[in-house]
Amino acid sequence: MKKQNIIIRAVSNQLFIPIIALVILTIINLIHDPSFFRPTLVVNNAGNVVLSGSLITILDFGSELAILAIGMTLVTAASGGQDISVGATIAIAGSAMLRVICGGVARPSENAHSVLLAFFVACLVGAACGLFNGTLVAVFKVQPMIATLILFTAGRSIAAWINHNELPIVPDPKFGYFGGVIPGIPIPTTVFIALGCIIVIALLLKFTNLGLYTQAVGINEKSARLNGINPIAMKILAFVILGLCVAIAALIKVSRLSTINYSVIAKDIEMDAILAVALGGNALSGGKFNMWASILGAYIIQYLTTTLYTLNVQSDALAAYKAVVVIILVVFSAPTVRDGCGKLIKKLSPARKEAA
Repeated sequence: MKKQNIIIRAVSNQLFIPIIALVILTIINLIHDPSFFRPTLVVNNAGNVVLSGSLITILDFGSELAILAIGMTLVTAASGGQDISVGATIAIAGSAMLRVICGGVARPSENAHSVLLAFFVACLVGAACGLFNGTLVAVFKVQPMIATLILFTAGRSIAAWINHNELPIVPDPKFGYFGGVIPGIPIPTTVFIALGCIIVIALLLKFTNLGLYTQAVGINEKSARLNGINPIAMKILAFVILGLCVAIAALIKVSRLSTINYSVIAKDIEMDAILAVALGGNALSGGKFNMWASILGAYIIQYLTTTLYTLNVQSDALAAYKAVVVIILVVFSAPTVRDGCGKLIKKLSPARKEAA
């Protein structure tokens, strides 16, 4: 009986499927190439000693995705929909950042303004894009996917227009630290940036009513209003927070190359962010959410991507393989499936006792 209860609790736990996915991917990599888990110290092009290997790649790019998953989780919980303009908004915020740093010059000899000021502007731009999307969703009652389709379609053109379709290059090599490594620290800076974001959202969820109000609005907007919660404000706030997460991701993305490619930067990253939320077992229809499951889901998505590359999957076929695996994981992480497994275990247990 105790074993039955433990199994039911494990299967019903929201983290069950993400952890199972983690175990399966680990087994596959152990069989295929045990060196997958062995990071090595190498000297990069700048002459700095850094950690290299598949695990470091997962931490690096997974951290970038985890930051976006934080905002996407709140948007999904509050609005019952997803923001598909994340990649395009990264292009806009990144372009605005470059415009401030380079002062409108494509090849400046030195920074026109500080990176701190440029990042502040990027945050304002990201928040403004979130405010635009949130207003359409909360005030004008437009479906989130349709509302964000506007920036999804026009965002990259807007980004190119900000810098007159030029590709500014930041002359200061220190700008590359945000998307690379700081000399003397072999771990990618993105890991520390993501850790900072996780700490901030943890404090907000613990010491404010952000999580409670967001879930209340997502579960039943009318009841939330009757209890004194402003659904419009909460939905807009969720989109604005996602906009700030986008600005942080833009800093990382642009810093990696010290320039920008409007048509390629953060391409399809919004899909990975949505999948991270879904893989974490969060209902895409809104309501109750588990932020830590979404963050874990982000790293698992990157784990999957890195694993497919190590298995020599061609880049043009990567999306197809990834889609099949993710669909399986998401289906099995659905609450109805987990509940069904729990009921099946309950039915089988008495049958086994009778047979004995």
